[in-house]
Amino acid sequence: MGLLDFVFLLVLYLLQGSNTSLVQLNNNGYEGIIIAIDPHVPEDGKIIEEIKGMVTTASTYLFEATEKRFFFKNVSILIPNSWKENSQYKRPKHESYKHADVLVAPPALPGRDEPYTRQFTACEEKGEYIHFTPDFVLGKKQNEYGPSDRLLVHEWAHLRWGVFDEYNEDEPFYSAKSKKIEATRCSTGITGINRVYKCQGNSCTTRGCRIDSKTKLYEKDCQFFPDKDQTEKASIMFMQGINSVVEFCTKKNHNQEAPSLQNKMCNSRSTWEVISNSEDFKNTISMEAPPPPPVFSLLKIRERIACLVLDKSGSMNSFNRLNRMNQAAKHFLLQTIENGSWVGMVHFDSTANVKSNLIQIISSKERNKLLESLPTAANGGTSICAGIKSAFQVVREIHPQIDGSEIVLLTDGEDNSAKNCIDEVRQSGAIIHLIALGPSADQAVIEMSTLTGGNHFFASDEAQNNGLIDAFGALASGNTDISQQPLQLESKGLTLNNNPWMNGTVIIDSTVGKDTFFLITWARQSPIISLWDPSGTPMRNFTVDTVSKMAYLSIPGTAKVGVWTYSLQAKANPETLTMTVNSQAANSSVPPITVNAKMNKDTNSFPSPMIVYAEVLQGHVPILGANVTAFIESSNGNIEVLELLDNGAGADSFKNDGVYSRYFIAYSENGRYSLKVRAYRGANVTTQNLRRPLNRAAHIPGWVVDGKIEGNPPRVEIDEDTHTTLESFTRTASGGAFVVSNISKLPLPDLYPPSQITDLEATLNGDEINLTWTAPGDNFDVGKVQRYIIRISGSILDLRDNFDNALQVNTTDLLPNEANSKETFAFKQGNISEENATHIFIAIQSVDKSNLTSKLSNIAQVALFIPQAEPGPDESPPNPSPDENQPNSGVNIVILVLLVVGSVAIVSTIIGATIYKTLVFTSSPSILHSAGKGPVIFHAGLLGKSSSSSPVSPTSYYQPLLLVPSMVYV
Repeated sequence: MGLLDFVFLLVLYLLQGSNTSLVQLNNNGYEGIIIAIDPHVPEDGKIIEEIKGMVTTASTYLFEATEKRFFFKNVSILIPNSWKENSQYKRPKHESYKHADVLVAPPALPGRDEPYTRQFTACEEKGEYIHFTPDFVLGKKQNEYGPSDRLLVHEWAHLRWGVFDEYNEDEPFYSAKSKKIEATRCSTGITGINRVYKCQGNSCTTRGCRIDSKTKLYEKDCQFFPDKDQTEKASIMFMQGINSVVEFCTKKNHNQEAPSLQNKMCNSRSTWEVISNSEDFKNTISMEAPPPPPVFSLLKIRERIACLVLDKSGSMNSFNRLNRMNQAAKHFLLQTIENGSWVGMVHFDSTANVKSNLIQIISSKERNKLLESLPTAANGGTSICAGIKSAFQVVREIHPQIDGSEIVLLTDGEDNSAKNCIDEVRQSGAIIHLIALGPSADQAVIEMSTLTGGNHFFASDEAQNNGLIDAFGALASGNTDISQQPLQLESKGLTLNNNPWMNGTVIIDSTVGKDTFFLITWARQSPIISLWDPSGTPMRNFTVDTVSKMAYLSIPGTAKVGVWTYSLQAKANPETLTMTVNSQAANSSVPPITVNAKMNKDTNSFPSPMIVYAEVLQGHVPILGANVTAFIESSNGNIEVLELLDNGAGADSFKNDGVYSRYFIAYSENGRYSLKVRAYRGANVTTQNLRRPLNRAAHIPGWVVDGKIEGNPPRVEIDEDTHTTLESFTRTASGGAFVVSNISKLPLPDLYPPSQITDLEATLNGDEINLTWTAPGDNFDVGKVQRYIIRISGSILDLRDNFDNALQVNTTDLLPNEANSKETFAFKQGNISEENATHIFIAIQSVDKSNLTSKLSNIAQVALFIPQAEPGPDESPPNPSPDENQPNSGVNIVILVLLVVGSVAIVSTIIGATIYKTLVFTSSPSILHSAGKGPVIFHAGLLGKSSSSSPVSPTSYYQPLLLVPSMVYV
């Protein structure tokens, strides 16, 4: 491989994020798209044909919607191993369920066939995958969600470009500047009516929507019914099922008023503005000729082929590395690798030796035979390429094509020649999983794992952190049913000095218990092992391997549900002990609770922050209320512990979506870091979230044809306020490795501002505006900010684009709380300078002790009027609900403003000079000061108070920032 090729590969590697997709954009066409059919989907050849038709039509729609810029070029359809053989089905190479861009799988809950994109990162960042159900793909849900090809483009925009929906099921209506209630949509050119539409049997009734007494918006059952015939072309991210819709909303027609997720997550930018800022867009130009149709490959999952390539060079004698490698490899062979898999083994130092040809694992006999092939001595140099090439030979002896075979490479040393076989590895079709042991493992092999879609793990020389066993344990096949995969329930270790005891408990919940496996390791001398099941019965018959310094016990059948207790007593001082527990799903029809962990990037340059993510799920249903902790270990074994949160603040984009997040900025050194996550919860606290996916496709309730509603089948709904209480559980998971560079050893100033406030909410209570938000920290989401800057405006764009010049609220008595606390603040509404303002828009910036400011918060708003409801069919405008206590709308705030302004105008004309003197030498409570340059404007009200303080004194309204009052204007 030439130097330029190597540089290209290096750049490609450095640009990799942690998203697992293998999609590449080549000459305007997306290549490497994987659509995977879940093993739980019954065999149906129509699904494959419908996928082909959907993608082919979607490609043309995508091409036109993106101004002739993008299309689908080639697509692999991944077919379950359980489906019948077909001569058209080929063996996958790097394609797997782990890399799926679209997953065709049963609904998360029965009847919930809504398509959605799993998306839990920030605006402009890629999503995880698109989820379609078989019934949706087969066209059985077209009435409710529109044509599948158009919806694929809608979801692709979520997945690839990180845009969000231009509707909001939590806030389907809003008070518009027109003083009417409008449906949340983009663009507002989409026409329709708002109605309550109820059906019982074949009888349906329609009535106008009433105003809710609390929200001052339409009642809960009110829905927006679009006209069947439209001329508006935007937007695909609102309701792509409308025939006329062929475009994304642009800056010109974007509805910035609406409380859509797109506005909230993307700072009120249109979807096309976000797409135009993507790397895809920047690296392409519009095509002149139409694109070719997509090319499809049909790939069927086969039995697994894996070859262990183990380093036995001289450096493996250091830090007990050889024995620790054998302990972890034995755990992999005994517990992790699935029955039916083919496994071989190669040792390498400066040369390579085949120690075991491929053996198909049928029973414990084959597993034990492979255990005998592990290395017993370490010496010599390091030749990684020799080991990999020997592994290729091992695979080819049984399978001439090594496509999809897996090489599990463990190495602790650098090898300058490793880059010489990168091209051969890339062309082989094999997958390289790298386990780097110690701080000096070769960097070039990371490129191999990245290029082939493999995993990258790192384990330090601190044995008590259990990194090697965690890494091998994370290599369960991603192509088998989750019910057949071993899940790690516990992974702990201690270095004992004076106290010889390591005690603890492991919770086995009812979703697991099959093939439960306890593993204990030590460094010097076998400890005394005691283990009791939940009923107090002691467990005996551990298999003790004194050579490898490990003991293990497999629980026959299904382990008892409850708390298992262990006690390990060390015989040596000092001693290092570890405990690892694995188990499988107890019932194939009940999904087990799982944890998936990742960083937002695989590589990072200091001081850029990183984000830790951990998904806690049961099947596709989020688990709420868990205690989730991340352990981030540096090359030298230093561990940073982070509590991850699902609170919708800081690094966490969405509250209660089962994704727990936190910023990571505590970099201690350059090099590799590893991530491990532990999730647990006590009894009667953790709940399943039956809430809909946040980015599910918009359900079309019906169409308006000739003024009448033609209803569609209603969406199957579940009471989302009902949470199913779960039993106690524990899980651990490895999140792989990442690399950090450019960390300075010199003292540095404060580099990190407070995190952005993303959950600011505002409500109007009489003449008082109440704000709530989650407190950021001094450094992103750690510590406490110094102060808050709250500003208001009658224009959302002015507030966003000219925040520093907007009217500032007095926050003298607002004392910030610790990060992740709930903040509340109230102030009296005042008159803003914009004429004809119908809303007050509010935003916050946080300031830390180094005077670093956060990004501007999301913009909250309150309406200054009671909106008008549209009349229903054959009726007058509907009245509010009978229990509503509305204020008299005849004397509204606009009239009050005019009265005040008029009075002040008369006074200012008579005594302008006196006012000038007052402005300079007094802090009159009747004057508010704008931060902008220009005439000072009189404002009324805007007294501020926090939830924990008394009202602000009359003499402390606003601090004058600039006074240039040659005249006073009103």
